[in-house]
Amino acid sequence: MYKLFLRGAFVALLFAACQPADKKEEATAEPKMDKYEELNSKYTSVKLTTDISKLSESHKQMIPKLVEVAQIMDKLFWYEAFGEKESLLDTISDSGAKRFAEINYGPWDRLNGNQAFIDGVGEKPEGANFYPQDMTKEEFEAAELEDKASLYTFIRRNDEGNLESIPYNKMFKEDITRAAQLLTECSELAENPELKKYLALRAEALLTDDYYNSDIAWMDMKTNQLDMIVGPIETYEDQLFGYKAAHEAYILVKDMDWSKKLSKYAELLPELQKGLPVAAEYKAETPGTDSQLAAFDVIYYAGDCNAGSKTIAVNLPNDEEVQLKKGTRRSQLKNAMKAKFDKILVPIADLLIAEEQRKHITFDAFFANTMFHEVAHGLGIKNTINGKGTVREALKENASALEEGKADILGLYMITKLHEQGEVDGDLNDYYTTFMASIFRSVRFGASSAHGKANMIRFNFFKEMGAFQRGEDGYYTINYDKMTDAMNALSEKILMLQGNGDYEGVGKLVDEKANIGAELQGDLDRLSTAGIPVDVVFEQGVEVLGL
Repeated sequence: MYKLFLRGAFVALLFAACQPADKKEEATAEPKMDKYEELNSKYTSVKLTTDISKLSESHKQMIPKLVEVAQIMDKLFWYEAFGEKESLLDTISDSGAKRFAEINYGPWDRLNGNQAFIDGVGEKPEGANFYPQDMTKEEFEAAELEDKASLYTFIRRNDEGNLESIPYNKMFKEDITRAAQLLTECSELAENPELKKYLALRAEALLTDDYYNSDIAWMDMKTNQLDMIVGPIETYEDQLFGYKAAHEAYILVKDMDWSKKLSKYAELLPELQKGLPVAAEYKAETPGTDSQLAAFDVIYYAGDCNAGSKTIAVNLPNDEEVQLKKGTRRSQLKNAMKAKFDKILVPIADLLIAEEQRKHITFDAFFANTMFHEVAHGLGIKNTINGKGTVREALKENASALEEGKADILGLYMITKLHEQGEVDGDLNDYYTTFMASIFRSVRFGASSAHGKANMIRFNFFKEMGAFQRGEDGYYTINYDKMTDAMNALSEKILMLQGNGDYEGVGKLVDEKANIGAELQGDLDRLSTAGIPVDVVFEQGVEVLGL
């Protein structure tokens, strides 16, 4: 069993509401939310369901086991993000504070730059719980540890006080063994041979920290209806170096009809890569041609993907070797996406987008923008052109934010080009207007989020290039011609920064543009005052599904 990595003692304090001096005013005033009611109001609740009548009996038997695997991943992510879950929650008596800590997997508000929301808690370590709190970057870089930059090792101090690495499969042995057993049982239940093979290999991967074969098997799955993404995957939580992958899980039910409609776009990827608006050396790599586009209803989130802002589409695997050999799968989480569109994006547009342009806010455009964001992750370049290694290694803690920015802007670029070729239907202004409204949605994720940083950079870049203007009435109007110019310029800039592995250049871009000015902050405050949630939380599980 892994040990608690202590963060210092603290006590959760409760506050009494201030009594108004004027009793007459008290009788007529609207009741004010307390601190934690206000924090929890950032999220709106959504039930994760699907039509289970379409699932086979073996699928229905597998889902409770997969949910248990996901809950194990949730436990592991708690440790990676904070430490032992109960060491925090058992100290909190206020139910609202406890609920907000559960949403954030710790005492730091992920939608507010990881600011502590419980008194007595210090700043969140940039390296979360992957590294010793007292470790400096210089000490890490000087340490002679062969696998120190591995995605799947913790860095700890040994009895002599020196740094050592501990593999995930050793740190989490008991829990990983149980998760692997459950996946093996699901493999035995699976009727689809592709799913059967993947689950068996993923069980083995959890035990060995070698995910290559299971990633290949996952990419080979095309006829399965039930799916699961599970393991240590994204590196967002490690904001010190961006090296360490965090555990998460999605349980997915494939929408076979929607997926069939999307399949044609995968065939266009090689030509889209050739047409990127950058010099040839920055697009010389050829992504795998086996890339897939698919739509799913997601029925369970756990761990990293469930912390703070929720993912509505995923592009995996992240392994550069797998991407170059097989491509990636862009999975659209349709039910979660629709919930965010209805409950968040449409109300934002009503409050911030000029009335004459609101007709261009459509779910089809939102779906396409999100889908091509994921497509764009597979484009561009994975290895620097000047011997600095992979883009992820060269750009370190800024790699994730720049990659998300690339995916956003190249996704819009591809929609523009495909629309010109007649491959995408509808009014191009629908995609541009919905894209602009989505910046306001995503910038609210805050500076601690790679997606939030990417959107701040894009907002300020677009503003400087005149892609939109804000009227005195507080409504934004998009200049469609200038937005195209801004899109091309930002695409080129990001692709060159990645290809050059320009760590200093990316740092400068983040410092100068990943910030929220006073005017924008005022507009975001208007969204909060209007009660528009920032994101969603899920009611999920076997009972919600009716199993």
